[in-house]
Amino acid sequence: MTLSALTYRDAGVDIEAGDALVDRIKPFAKRTMRPEVMGGIGGFGALFQLSGKYREPVLVSGTDGVGTKLKLAFQLNRHYTVGQDLVAMSVNDILVQGAEPLFFLDYFACGRLDVDTAADVVKGIARGCELAGCALIGGETAEMPSMYPDGEYDLAGFAVGAVEKSEIIDGSRIAGGDVVLGLASSGAHSNGYSLIRKIIEVSGVDLSADFHGRPLAEAVLEPTRIYVKPLLALMQAHPGIVKGMAHITGGGLTENIPRILRDELTARIDATSWTLPPLFQWLQQAGNVDMQEMYRVFNCGIGMVVIVSQEDADTAQAALATAGETVFRIGRIDQRGDNEPQTVVG
Repeated sequence: MTLSALTYRDAGVDIEAGDALVDRIKPFAKRTMRPEVMGGIGGFGALFQLSGKYREPVLVSGTDGVGTKLKLAFQLNRHYTVGQDLVAMSVNDILVQGAEPLFFLDYFACGRLDVDTAADVVKGIARGCELAGCALIGGETAEMPSMYPDGEYDLAGFAVGAVEKSEIIDGSRIAGGDVVLGLASSGAHSNGYSLIRKIIEVSGVDLSADFHGRPLAEAVLEPTRIYVKPLLALMQAHPGIVKGMAHITGGGLTENIPRILRDELTARIDATSWTLPPLFQWLQQAGNVDMQEMYRVFNCGIGMVVIVSQEDADTAQAALATAGETVFRIGRIDQRGDNEPQTVVG
């Protein structure tokens, strides 16, 4: 018997679909371009000429994914928001060291490429890049039959930014008496979703049910807030005003703030200084989650922490509020007691 000629499509890989996706996403990527980008989407490598505005530029990079929040996107067939999540997780991370995000690359992996779904995801990625002011300079789409269930995919991405060497923010100037500002989150961002999905499962809640004026599904999938432009504007207008920043991601408030504190310091966070948003109230009650576990897993309504001196707190708070952020004074920096944790929330 003569074996019929096999093609890549017979093996489960659709080259034409990949080409169609590239054509679909080019307009989204084009809107994110910066003057430093050399070339466009489709080359083997992405070229970016570092701006001459830096005297001693230091490159800062970050990489992340979206995690099990993707499972809810699959379940609800809503794919636009997770693209912004992907960008936010990396650009917010490099921002905390004072870096301006310059460009972003993504990796989209699936078992069978659905062009409409992938285009929705990349549209969200492009939207995140616009919000962060960085270029979507390239990426990779991998179609791998039998690696993923039908209708599912995985996402990863990374951002590269730059900061003047003399302006790197590393927390070394933080001192006792400094003020801890908290910038409001848009929701759960992209952290704690294994617990969120467990709470949804055990509570039996209907995700289409009304939740404060919109379906609960929308509240759960609300994309991660991107803090880049307001904070870069603050640092440009008031050089040196920011002593430290912490992106409140996995580990919540209690494990992220210590990453920028010297061993002898602790952050005392007053949980009464802001109102726990409705989504977190529901998660705590529906899952009977201890509040200290809430602070360790979720951002609880505070997506970014900014530490400034007491005399600069009014200026920083006013500038960020003018830029559209909701800002709370959530605590202070103190000397750390013996065997005391580096963040105390209560």
